[in-house]
Amino acid sequence: MSETEFEVDGSFRFQGRTFEEYRRLFDLDPSSLSGPVLDCPGGPSSFTAVARSIGVEAYAVDPQYARSVTAMAADCEAAVDDTEDQLREKRDRFVWDHYEDVDTRCRYLRAAGERFLADYADHPSRYVAAALPDLPFENSAFDRVLSAHLLFLFDDRLDLAFHLAAMAELARVASEEVRVFPLASLDMTRSEFVAPVVEALRERGHTVEFREVPYEFLPDVTEMLVVSV
Repeated sequence: MSETEFEVDGSFRFQGRTFEEYRRLFDLDPSSLSGPVLDCPGGPSSFTAVARSIGVEAYAVDPQYARSVTAMAADCEAAVDDTEDQLREKRDRFVWDHYEDVDTRCRYLRAAGERFLADYADHPSRYVAAALPDLPFENSAFDRVLSAHLLFLFDDRLDLAFHLAAMAELARVASEEVRVFPLASLDMTRSEFVAPVVEALRERGHTVEFREVPYEFLPDVTEMLVVSV
């Protein structure tokens, strides 16, 4: 399962985002990134590669990392093509302040995938093949955990039990905080699972807050969840 806005043939689309997009959708100050940091699920995003280039001990986890570079490259290209078709068809459903147009959005997608594939080929140990809600990491293994475009997005497919288990697992492997974006499902309304997940996290002793981010692609979807561990 990877970053996605759409679904294809009942599966999760393998497409990613750039470091710059992560900076905005997670409201990150690059200078504040120490480490280690986990991107979960990472998909073909370039966050880990770029973070490493500026000295951050970043890792990514995704079940697709068990596949070959060739297979992932093919999926990345197919995902961009499919996304481009859907964006052109449904262009009016999105906010274009950041990307300006469909071509620019697709350039971001391709740039993220290309950087990821190159880094994966050179540094495979940064990329771990695993999936929520069971991660192969020690408790508090990462200072910060980032999770984009999986939780709260697929209410039709990922049920409350999965969300509760996944959020508990993300909090388990974090020592400082977990950031999750977006909080809206594919119908562009707030996920019905946000409230019960937040309640469960608070009952476990976590501090939870909603924070506005400087990123908007789905209309009015501009909040992330910040869980302090």
